[in-house]
Amino acid sequence: MSKGEPSFIDKFRNSLETAESYAEVWRIVKGTVEFSLGKRRGSMMLFLDDLPLQLGAYHPIGTNNIVLNRTLVEIVEASISSKRVVNALVYNLLLHEYLHALGEYSESEVKRMVIDVAQECFGEEHKATVIARKTPWVLLRNIPLEAINVPKRVMQIVKDFEETDKYIV
Repeated sequence: MSKGEPSFIDKFRNSLETAESYAEVWRIVKGTVEFSLGKRRGSMMLFLDDLPLQLGAYHPIGTNNIVLNRTLVEIVEASISSKRVVNALVYNLLLHEYLHALGEYSESEVKRMVIDVAQECFGEEHKATVIARKTPWVLLRNIPLEAINVPKRVMQIVKDFEETDKYIV
């Protein structure tokens, strides 16, 4: 896809709306960052963990890991029946942490970059851009979070998250 191609927004939108796994959303994150910013990084791993609801995800500096808040995603999935909205949420959380993994450490700068990438790749009114502009927690505003008590589970690695080249030892 080139920036001059009129349907690049449609391609990104269709890919995100039909994504069925974290790996598919991840490929879209990487594609939009490369398209918009010309940056990329490989060999990332995704872990799911039960984190405080104020934390969507994090990237431990110096690692190739992103830890996504499994509880947050499950709450949004249970309360919003739209897979499109859930994918937009996961896209935003992964994009934010991917930008940290690419060396952007300022929270305010990363938040601005998330909005810019989403807006360029999905358009002004797409749910991914709206969530980026407002904050992912806008999806939780009508959910009584104080009533939610999820027991801590074992951190889970997402298998086949990123395709890597095979090598021989």
